[in-house]
Amino acid sequence: MDWHQLELSPRIIAAVKRAKLTSVREVLCVSGLDLQRLTGLSLSDVQQLLTAAATACRRHPPVSALLLHRGECPRLESGLRLSVGCPVLDELLRGGLPVGGVTELSGESGAGKTQLALQLCLSVQYPAQHGGLSSGAVYICTEDSFPIKRLQQLIRHQSCLRSDVPPSLISRLQFSDHVYIEHAADLDSLHVCLSRRVPLLLARGLVRLLVIDSVAALFRSEFQAADWLERTKQLLTFSSTLHHLSQEFTTPVLCINQVSDVFNSSDDTFGPQSSSVSPALGLAWASQVLVRLMIRRLQVTVARGDQRSALRRLEVVFAPHLARDGRDAAVWREGVRGVTSGEP
Repeated sequence: MDWHQLELSPRIIAAVKRAKLTSVREVLCVSGLDLQRLTGLSLSDVQQLLTAAATACRRHPPVSALLLHRGECPRLESGLRLSVGCPVLDELLRGGLPVGGVTELSGESGAGKTQLALQLCLSVQYPAQHGGLSSGAVYICTEDSFPIKRLQQLIRHQSCLRSDVPPSLISRLQFSDHVYIEHAADLDSLHVCLSRRVPLLLARGLVRLLVIDSVAALFRSEFQAADWLERTKQLLTFSSTLHHLSQEFTTPVLCINQVSDVFNSSDDTFGPQSSSVSPALGLAWASQVLVRLMIRRLQVTVARGDQRSALRRLEVVFAPHLARDGRDAAVWREGVRGVTSGEP
């Protein structure tokens, strides 16, 4: 896109060109402070630049969102969803995660991101009439070891969480045999995993859910501020691979993301409405996501029997088919459950 097509002053456009920023996506992958350093613009000018770039990005959304807007995405419009395993949270998501798209779940450490991801790895194994996809999940860890003990605990308590499913069906499902665990310590190993091993599992029908925990870890650790151009290229290549896998195999992709402090900007379309943090990797990554969810840990504790849990808030930041809304939830032994207003 030509910079002159954006509603920016010639002075800002000239500064952008001097910094050799050649595209909107490149701008959106650079932090506000780095933009000030690269361009020599003031904070106010950088805010204008980011707002204009974000507006242009919304006018040219990624393929999945664009197809939805045009009514050409039958996989999303068909209503096929992957249930979270909780009626309250499924109501918020209109049935669960859409297939054929990338969903991002962001939040601070301890908010419950991995808890939800593990729960989905079990939910996907149920038949469609119980919100699943009758297949397994592949879980790619990029920073921490896989929480196998917590997964085993969730499996033991499935009959408590999924009271809607006949116990005989739960007992027949060999949950742990259908969660495939991968570890990617750097971007090269992640690329090998996504281009070789994951497509093989998908093609054989062994999995119908891809989880990456977390997407920000490798991009934050491998690139310095001066490497923003290469970081941008790698990030867009990565997102393109995820979209291809999701669309080709009708598979929901869940990317867990870290958060960073909010950069003061008047445009909050891609960020949460009531939080001091925002998902990491900038607006360029946000433009590649079909559904952005955020989970927050609140300063409230709820109790149930002998269990206590910090209250959480799961919010829809943006999605083409969902209202910008949220639900309270808590983490129990059996998993993540929504908390209704009538509960303690």
